[in-house]
Order: sequence, then C-alpha cells, then structure tokens
Amino acid sequence: MRHQLYINGAFVEPVGGVYLDVIDPACEEVFAQAAAASAADVDAAVAAARHAFDHGPWPRMAAGQRAAVLRHVASAIRQDQQALAQLELRDNGKPLKEALWDVSDAAFCFDFYADMAEQIEAEGEAAVDVGDARFACRVRKEPLGVVGAITPWNFPLLMAAWKVAPALAAGCSVVLKPSELCPLSCGELARYLHAAGLPAGVFNLITGTGPEAGAPLAAHPGVDKLAFTGSQATGSKIMAEAARDIRKVSLELGGKSPFIIFADADLDQAVQWIQFGIFWNQGQVCSATSRVLVQRPLYAALVARLKAAAEAITIGRGDEDSVQMGPLVSAAQHAKVMGAIAAGVQGGARLVTGGERPAHLSRGYFLQPTVFTDVPTDHVLWREEVFGPVVGINAFDDEAEAIALANDSRYGLAGAVMSADLERCDRVARALRAGVVWINCSQPTFTQLPWGGYKASGIGRELGRHGIEAFMEIKQITSFVSDEPWGWYPDKAKPA
Repeated sequence: MRHQLYINGAFVEPVGGVYLDVIDPACEEVFAQAAAASAADVDAAVAAARHAFDHGPWPRMAAGQRAAVLRHVASAIRQDQQALAQLELRDNGKPLKEALWDVSDAAFCFDFYADMAEQIEAEGEAAVDVGDARFACRVRKEPLGVVGAITPWNFPLLMAAWKVAPALAAGCSVVLKPSELCPLSCGELARYLHAAGLPAGVFNLITGTGPEAGAPLAAHPGVDKLAFTGSQATGSKIMAEAARDIRKVSLELGGKSPFIIFADADLDQAVQWIQFGIFWNQGQVCSATSRVLVQRPLYAALVARLKAAAEAITIGRGDEDSVQMGPLVSAAQHAKVMGAIAAGVQGGARLVTGGERPAHLSRGYFLQPTVFTDVPTDHVLWREEVFGPVVGINAFDDEAEAIALANDSRYGLAGAVMSADLERCDRVARALRAGVVWINCSQPTFTQLPWGGYKASGIGRELGRHGIEAFMEIKQITSFVSDEPWGWYPDKAKPA
C-alpha cells in the first residue's frame, strides 16, 4: 500500500513520484511504501501552512472550536486503538502491549491540550499594575505561527502528538515530518484531522528522508519555529539553520541517563525498574537509564539477579502474547548497537550477558538484552547514547561519589534514584543535573508534567502547560488612559 503526503487539506502524490519502502523489522520484509517528499513538496506544505496561519480562521477561532477538533481526533485514536497499535508494531517492531500504551497516551495528549487551550483562553489577558495610574497594561498570549515539527521513529504517533496537539491547540499551523523509518501512524493522524474538519493548510504531513525533506523544512524561511526530537548531531544542524533567520527552536536531544541505587534498596524492585528503564521499547528511549550506579554492598547481588532476569526476557515478534522485547527498528540501528557492544568489549568493559542475536531468530533485527559491568567511565559506552537494550553498571561507595558520577555527562535529560531513605532520595533528586528525575522508579511519563533536559539534552520543554506555551508568543499591550495631556517631557521625566 502506498501512503501519500497530506498538503493543504488533500492527500497528494510527491512531486518527484518517489516512494520509500517501509520495512517490518521483525521479518525484514517490505509491507508498505511512503511518499518521499522533496524540497518542492516542503515548499508547498509551508506555503499552505503560512496562508492558513496568516489568512485562515484557525488562529482566530475561539479555543472551544479548536478544542472540539482535538477531541474529535482523540476519540478517533481511541476508536482505532487496536488497529493503530498493530500498525506501530509492524512499522516499529515494539510489542503490542507497549504500542497500545503509546496509542492511548497519544489520545490523552489531544484531550489534554483541548482542555488546556480552553483554560488559557478563560484566564484571559493578565492586567499588570505598573504603579502609574495613567497607564493600563496587560499581557496576552497569541499563537506563534507556522511550526515545523520533526519527530523520531521510537514512538511514532506519540511523539507526533506531543508536538502537533499543543501547537494546534495554541492556534498554530503545522508541517510535520516524521521519521522515514516509521511514518505510517502519522498518515492516520492526518486522516483523523481531516475528518475532524480542520481547515485546509493548518496541518500538513511531509514524509521522506532527513536530507530530502527534513533539511529543507529546517531551512525554510516560512517556518516560525522548529520543534525537533532526535539526535544531538541533527539538533545542532537544525539550531544552526534557525539561527540564520533568528527563528525559534525547541530541541529534545536524548541523553545518557543515570540510575543511582543505594544498598538499602529493595533488590527485586531495583532489578525490575532497571529492566524497564533500559529494555522497554528495546532500549530505544531517549531517557533510558542506561548508566546504572549501584552502591558496593548491593553490587554483586544486583548484577547476578539482573543477569538472570535479562536472560529470562522473551524476545520475538511483538504480536506474540508472551513477547517482552521486539526487534530494533532497522538494519542500520541494529548494526550501530552491535558496534557499540563490540567497542565495549574491546574497551575493557565486562560483558555479563547478551550482546548477540537470539539463537532462535534467524531473521529480523533482534538483539539479546545486554548487560555490561566495570565500564570505564571515559568509554563511549558509558558516555554516549547507544539507543538499544544495552546497560552499563558500575559501583560506588557513598552519596557524594554517586552524584558526581551521575552528573559527569554532557547530557541531562533524566535520572533516577532508588533508596528506602526518602530524605536521601530527595537530596539526590535535587542534586542531579537533569530535567526529569524519578524516585524509586524509572521512565513513568505523564502528559501533565514538563519534559525536557539540561545541557546537551536540549532546549525548551514539552508536555504540561509548558508544552502549549512553547507555541505561543507573549505580547505586552500598554494604553495611556489619563485625561491629562502627556507632553513631550512630563514633570516626573524632565531631563536634568
């Protein structure tokens, strides 16, 4: 089946007539094709979005009208939850249970920002007392403009929802460019928005590669803001493009998140949360807690327990009921992760378990959950994002050492701490240089809370109220309301 672009309210062929194969990572077979957009398609999409924002009704609608469209989309996603999850499973490879979670979260995201749009409008313009009765001052929030949203392949529909829902709720128009590896659920999102009665040009879908579609979108002068989730290298290029015209950016660039486990932690709970923190979604998670720091008295027992637990994980195609881990997303990603594992072995880290293709799976981009210990802290395996089911574990002696090791990173997206001492957990949480910190858990994510990181992990925040305000401009309006003449030099402001 061929999936088209969605531009100016219509599904259309790409200008060049080129389509890309979409591959099922569990069997390495082509099961669909998606349009490969070019710079000409990007121009058309941005022009449509520009006209819709500058001249169309969407940014001028009451929030309740925009909210109705978003709620229609949320309802459609829920109605098609099973079909969408199966599509994500086949496109991305993740287990069905995880795909169902993602689809449910995407629906909630649209509902949440429908509510948030109405709430912000109800709050109205904020009056500000400046201490001078001759002036009436207020602050208002307005939609920012045309948004270029570029999203990754690890959570295809959900990451699109994180950007599209708040941008539309704010009154912006959007050009969405999903990853070429997993574009299909975003095509369904375009159908839902179309059916909901969204005005033409307010949402546009451009599928294709980074160089052919993503780069022209990032460089396009008609885009007011670029919202990107992906690698630091690509984020840096996008930021450079935005700098040429002083356009706004928000960047979520992943990390190398630490998980500090103290000796008084419950061993079973620690092992379960470590697994969820690194093996969920095959480790293809920007916030994955891939650096585990364990206090020395618990270290040996935890490593032994984690080894046994990792080796018990069921690996296979995501639609099999017992499967806990599916394949990696692509041949290139599989090769990249295998390269990181080989570098870890060569660099002196101890491979405890995993690191190979499961013996019972001859096809598909499968990989065993992989555990390293004694990882040199200057090694790439400890310092850089692997984006696969690979965890490194090192020991520490005291709280100060754990915090120092955890913060010794150019990233700062997330972190976690586990201990029976909740006061210590709170101290450590405050000390970690990260935008998201979990106590006695790892990875729970809520639409109501801000998401984003410190340092090289990005700029700005998504989700929560921050998520919609990121797509708004703030305007000051000041009125002279006095009956007294102003004069060129009022008494209080005469020059000396």
